[in-house]
Amino acid sequence: MPKESLIKADKVSKKYCKDLKLGLLYGVQDIIGEFNPFSDKERPKLRREEFWANDDISFEVHRGDCLGLIGSNGAGKSTLLKMLNGLIKPDSGRIEMRGKVCALIELGAGFNPLLTGLENVYINGTVLGLRKSEIDAKLESIVEFSEIGEFLHMPVQSYSSGMKVRLGFSVAIHLEPDILLLDEILAVGDAAFRAKCFNAITEISRNAAVIFVSHFMPDVSTVCSELLVLGGGRMRYLGDDVTEGIDKYHQLFSDTQSHKVIEGRARLESIQINGEVFSKERSDRYDIQDDQPMRIDLWVDCIDPLINAGIVLTFHETSGKPVAQSFSSTSGFVMEKVAAGLWHVGAHFLCLPFAPGRYTVTVSCMEMLDTVRRGEIYFRVENVFCLLISGSFPGYTPVQLRAKWLSHE
Repeated sequence: MPKESLIKADKVSKKYCKDLKLGLLYGVQDIIGEFNPFSDKERPKLRREEFWANDDISFEVHRGDCLGLIGSNGAGKSTLLKMLNGLIKPDSGRIEMRGKVCALIELGAGFNPLLTGLENVYINGTVLGLRKSEIDAKLESIVEFSEIGEFLHMPVQSYSSGMKVRLGFSVAIHLEPDILLLDEILAVGDAAFRAKCFNAITEISRNAAVIFVSHFMPDVSTVCSELLVLGGGRMRYLGDDVTEGIDKYHQLFSDTQSHKVIEGRARLESIQINGEVFSKERSDRYDIQDDQPMRIDLWVDCIDPLINAGIVLTFHETSGKPVAQSFSSTSGFVMEKVAAGLWHVGAHFLCLPFAPGRYTVTVSCMEMLDTVRRGEIYFRVENVFCLLISGSFPGYTPVQLRAKWLSHE
């Protein structure tokens, strides 16, 4: 039996204007055109300073599916969600939404800040067509899930961002929508509440159509059954192979990133990964499986002798957040004295305990006063190379630790 289609977008496009005054003028012209029976109703052409925020987007989401909507900042994700929620209308194409829709696409959206959390719960439920008795029956569960306790009777304008998320998400899932739209809203929640939310998304997606927007790929791979990847407002991937979709997402980012180089008594002369020579001038990409070994070899040109020299490798997510480091000093490797000239040093990793994704690596050489404290920086090169790690994993954190598990009777 085929699944019921709840969301359908057919060749949807939306354009914006970069210039405010021109945008206001175009808006007036478009409104007049709406009432002109002889105006062209086909896909409009771009005028001066206009661009497509969404360009010819088509997809379908069925009951029981969770579609991950991913892409870089400015790819058109939020614009598409706003059209799906009816906040703005497309310039061309058609959108069909069947059933009750709950959307968390802005922090505190749908809440009146002057009213209490309790009053907003009843207003949200009423808007979705629930009777007061139905909301009364769900209220205790809503409050318990949100964990905001006595703050329920305070005005929403006094809530922290995390409290707004707690109440908004709790209301959304307890009103049992047919369609749930989530736009990066869980990023401000604490770890314990986020875990509850992901369990709830998994549960609600069995009987609803969910669209989930996030820049954190482990979250996407955990809850999504399908992916739509946007780049520059256009579709770059649509399908149910989540791993392939995430790879397409990472490929949207430039493989060349600007280096920030600090040089002192030494400079990085050459680098190899598993024997493959990499340029020190740009961040070349190396593709590797998460269970494969990796050897990094560095050739350092020591302009002056180095004292107590150690190497630090720092791994960063695409957002720039550091997720792991390797200090040579913690492995007992510190060179008490390195003579001027070329110095070769290497690090061997048995495997890479990372979730699949794109990571950049920064290489530093510095004086190690002890295993923790550091002194003079001899050189530092940011984004010296990029790792595109592939593999399958069940978790949602950047680092995936492997262990030997035993059962004791």
